[in-house]
Amino acid sequence: MQGRPGSPSDGLFAALSRFRQAWPKRGWSWDSRLSCVASSFGVDLAAEARQTTKIAFPNEFTQATLRNAPPLVREIAEQTGGIRPDQLILASEPALLGFAYGLWWPWGDDTTISLRIGVSGRALNAELMRFREIFGALD
Repeated sequence: MQGRPGSPSDGLFAALSRFRQAWPKRGWSWDSRLSCVASSFGVDLAAEARQTTKIAFPNEFTQATLRNAPPLVREIAEQTGGIRPDQLILASEPALLGFAYGLWWPWGDDTTISLRIGVSGRALNAELMRFREIFGALD
């Protein structure tokens, strides 16, 4: 599905499409609790996955650096239950229309990590189906 021609979200969605194509674990599902797409993968893919996140998410915040994050990123952290020492919040470059974010959540079992990706901002929320389609998470 294409957005409106010349839509301000085109650049962000193009980066998210490149990210999805490079993602080492292909499956994505819809997390209705957080309105995000989600992928879980083994820790053996963690280094490759972290490298791949840089395609769409050049900004990374930890529990220690969250205080330096833009207010909207801090708001996402608060809305999703805070950030533990082993978790990350990843963010695209902020824009007037909003931004995309990633929640890097190790399960605590030293085996599995989940990455949840969402969008924030009224303009992006209006294109939520386009976002879900990029990740094949329409169910």
